[in-house]
Amino acid sequence: MGRRLELIKPSVDLENEYLSFYKEWLDSGEEMYPWVIEKDPTNFNAMVQFLIDNENGINLPEGWVPDSTYWLINENRKIIGVVNIRHQLSEYLLYRGGHIGYGIRTSERLQGYATQLLALSLQKAKELGISKVLLICDERNKGSFHTIIKNGGIPDSDFIEEDGTVLKRFWIVTN
Repeated sequence: MGRRLELIKPSVDLENEYLSFYKEWLDSGEEMYPWVIEKDPTNFNAMVQFLIDNENGINLPEGWVPDSTYWLINENRKIIGVVNIRHQLSEYLLYRGGHIGYGIRTSERLQGYATQLLALSLQKAKELGISKVLLICDERNKGSFHTIIKNGGIPDSDFIEEDGTVLKRFWIVTN
């Protein structure tokens, strides 16, 4: 695609850029993906510290697993998307969450960024020692479905929530 994109760890240096990303998503009224962008960034330093603590397994709620958050930035250091990579799977994540959750800024969608974000995320997962990555998406989310397939997703059995929502499950080998 010719665009220079990279995943970086959350940084207080990008506070204004992140707040722009957050406000755009908030204004859209859409559900926030991945879950970490729901975190209120008003105290920005505390939010970044929270993400660092999660990565190091510090102060995790009962039943949670350590996870790493990265911001997808372009050559102008604009935040295009966010990814959250869980280091392991709990019983809940095995059916409803998977290893990787990601989201693209609303104004930057339908440009191939999600495919690139997932490809870069799979490299990070491999660096974290995750050789087989589970990805899950709502069957109504056609964009995510195609993004996962483009990155080599192999379908596994679906999981059906109590309300009838069908979650598509895929595995991708990183080695």
